[in-house]
Amino acid sequence: MEESRKGTTTLAFEENGAEPTPPPFTVFTVRQRRWIVFLAAFSGMFSPMSSFIFYPAITSIARGLDVTVELVNLAVTTYMVVSGIVPALLGTAADHYGRRPVYILALSVYLVANIGLACQSSFPALLVLRMLQSAGSSGTISLGYGVMADITTEEDRGSYIGILLVGPNVAPPIGPILGGVVAAKLGWQWIFWILVILGGFCLALIVIALPETSRAVVGNGSIPPHGIYRSLIPIGREQQDSRKAEETLKKKRAAFFNPLASLKILPSFRLSNVLLCNGIAYTVYCCIQASLSSLFIDVYGYHDLEAGLIYIPFGVACLISTLLWGKILDREYVRAAQRHGITVDEAKSKTDPTFPLEVARLRSSFALVGVASAATCGFGWAIQARTHVAVPLIMQVFVGFATTGLFVALGALNTDLNTHQSSTASAAANIVRCALAAAFLSILQIMIDHIGPGWCFTIFGLIMSLCGVSLYWQITVGYQRRMREEVEGSGLVTGQPSS
Repeated sequence: MEESRKGTTTLAFEENGAEPTPPPFTVFTVRQRRWIVFLAAFSGMFSPMSSFIFYPAITSIARGLDVTVELVNLAVTTYMVVSGIVPALLGTAADHYGRRPVYILALSVYLVANIGLACQSSFPALLVLRMLQSAGSSGTISLGYGVMADITTEEDRGSYIGILLVGPNVAPPIGPILGGVVAAKLGWQWIFWILVILGGFCLALIVIALPETSRAVVGNGSIPPHGIYRSLIPIGREQQDSRKAEETLKKKRAAFFNPLASLKILPSFRLSNVLLCNGIAYTVYCCIQASLSSLFIDVYGYHDLEAGLIYIPFGVACLISTLLWGKILDREYVRAAQRHGITVDEAKSKTDPTFPLEVARLRSSFALVGVASAATCGFGWAIQARTHVAVPLIMQVFVGFATTGLFVALGALNTDLNTHQSSTASAAANIVRCALAAAFLSILQIMIDHIGPGWCFTIFGLIMSLCGVSLYWQITVGYQRRMREEVEGSGLVTGQPSS
């Protein structure tokens, strides 16, 4: 009987000469998508927050544990090492098993680690628990990119990624201030109790009100989720038979799960320059931030709290850039479609494999590379010349704005090119940027001591300028390679429709 009805419906469509309306990309409303992105941004805050809130308390922790500052700095290094490794595992797991279970697991580990850090009183415990803290928090940004691929199209993805990155960019200005004040007034243990409160609140929100978004599990959001995939407060419009959800989950569990899938992306020809440019920009970003407080204390005689306040302009610039550059990317996408002679809907449907996606995402980024390179050099020489304090602050504002804009553009392109494994691709980018940042941070102070901040940051500015070469290569050679692969795969000849 059911088959008869289906056949009648199909026949009616054929007789009327009409085709069934294709399902929407996502059933989540704009308001629901904003809520989902807010939760992803909130959870993405904890990895950088746990790092920056720790910096002002290093001396207090060393004194409290009766160890040297160098030993406590080892906890900073191991934190970054774990931050480069764990997202590769969690990102692939999220692409395979869904977003909600991995979010809940990661934040639960983070919560336990912070409770342990607040209660411990020995350096070995600090070292191990900081690594566990990093394991719980570091994968949340990669998970956020996966969520963006689930619920956004290429047309509006830039804006949503801009909102997503507000979370991670709130941490650099707030973390040092919060850490310094809490350590001075309540003791360094309370730094971790603050993170327990924030992390517990975020975990509760995710358990209660974050719907599963993975397209491998719930499709466009209309397949009813079950068990851990179902939020306590249902969000979305469930339309399909629950048996389809069960079949989908069984297929996903039966599929081979490769925890090292992100390593396969690293040598990818179409992504290598995206990952390299992202890593260079992140390295400059980290080196500017890591040197800010110590340089201002040494050169301008700032106290600890004043040294924490100087992060505010940098952070404000980063926040403005995330929101503004997301809007710019959406506009550039529409313009690229118009220049290519197709509609935005045709570009989104990817019916034309020759659409210049790289141009849409990266064309406006060359200006950012130029600004970041010049401002990085200017920052170093302003410090070395002991100019008025406003000069290096303005320079680091330009660096923060430009590098953050690059993160938005490169993150959007990385997601566009890997929509079916977006968390895995983001984890691959994280491996590259953490490896580069850790390498240069380990020699940053040595460079400043031996050649001075002027030449040190001139070198970083020149390295930053290499991103311009990477972007040009991606837009030209990278686009041609990708277009050739997709045209051959679709059976089309460039510039000619298929028969």
